[in-house]
Amino acid sequence: MPNRSTIEDIYADTLRRNPGEVEFHQAVREVFDSLGRVLDKNPQYVQASILERICEPERQIIFRVPWVDDAGQVRINRGFRVQFNSALGPYKGGLRFHPTVLLGTVKFLGFEQVFKNALTGMPIGGGKGGSDFDPKGRSDGEIMRFCQSFMTEAYRHIGEYTDVPAGDIGVGAREIGYLFGQYKRITNRYESGVLTGKGVTWGGSLVRTEATGYGAVYFTEHMLATRGRSLDGARVLVSGSGNVAVYAIEKVQALGGIVVGASDSSGAIHDPDGIDLELLRDIKERRRERISVYADERGGRVKFLPGASVWDIESAERIDVALPCATQNELSEAQAVKLVAAGVVAVAEGANMPTTPGALRVLREAGVLFGPGKAANAGGVATSALEMQQNASRDSWGFEHTEERLSEIMAGIHERTAATADEYGVPGDYVVGANIAGFTRVADAMLALGVI
Repeated sequence: MPNRSTIEDIYADTLRRNPGEVEFHQAVREVFDSLGRVLDKNPQYVQASILERICEPERQIIFRVPWVDDAGQVRINRGFRVQFNSALGPYKGGLRFHPTVLLGTVKFLGFEQVFKNALTGMPIGGGKGGSDFDPKGRSDGEIMRFCQSFMTEAYRHIGEYTDVPAGDIGVGAREIGYLFGQYKRITNRYESGVLTGKGVTWGGSLVRTEATGYGAVYFTEHMLATRGRSLDGARVLVSGSGNVAVYAIEKVQALGGIVVGASDSSGAIHDPDGIDLELLRDIKERRRERISVYADERGGRVKFLPGASVWDIESAERIDVALPCATQNELSEAQAVKLVAAGVVAVAEGANMPTTPGALRVLREAGVLFGPGKAANAGGVATSALEMQQNASRDSWGFEHTEERLSEIMAGIHERTAATADEYGVPGDYVVGANIAGFTRVADAMLALGVI
């Protein structure tokens, strides 16, 4: 098939032009695997070299971030901002502060963000950024000085009509506050819409903190409904115990589900009677301790598995739903086999690309409902866009209204994804549906704007 040859040639050229960036390669491969049908139906995309253009970021910015620690030692980190595609609107995507951040990491996240943002139906393009700075163990003063140094360069490249960063791993309301303060100081403008994830009292949006976790659960509920099921009474595993995981657990419990496992980088906990969310929150959000403390204080049948993933939990009881909410490539092929054996019905990605290609193959072959991250975890960026709307109108919405808008957006993403899968002859395949729906919206805008 000529289009298959075209796709493989473009993919080979992408590998050649971006050596060593394995996560970016994986993200491109996953999207390209869905596009043969699209190119057959839309030859204008081939003629206009849309695939080649969509794989090349519009701009890649790398810069030095010097700062001084509490001991007076000068430290150097590297900052990144990849402005991937602005065909639909200003670049939109988070900042990640973590020692594993490299250019390839940021490019994979930015590439995914392009399609995720398109799926929301909102007028936002895709980008991503961050630094190899590790905020863990650093004082507030050190984090403030780092953020100020980061923004001293980044401010030149962002703006509410240009590029609107948000938080991600290692970047919460504290970091956004320091970043926004420096932006305001340098520019002499209170440009609220330049960053999202702000504190509610100074331009932020209610539900933004909860949005990614809540949205993943809403998407899961819509998937389950296609098979006449719901989360009520479902037994659920959630990886991670950060922001996304905590609010996913909260919404699952509100809908009647029983979350029996969570994790952090030190290991996993198995609580067959259901996670005590308030205790978990106290340990992780207030005391900032390791998840092993949960097992110590909860007692009973709770087990802590040091160094293990939540997907390594052995249980005689069934697992109905799995929500990977930690990091990329955390769910392996062997672990997916275990989930299938445990009776899993649905998997939805709360994190970005947490499922390895081998695991995805196992789940799809077993007929498991699978919500890819670009659809299932789009609630965070959708609510960021709602924050931008509030900033632009100098308005502030209540919690219930904002959550209702989030729920409507996630329902729309599910409907758009499912309908696209049906249209292209793969009903129920949310991976193909999400990839095609996101791609065609961006591709059509790129055609309309000309060769730029």
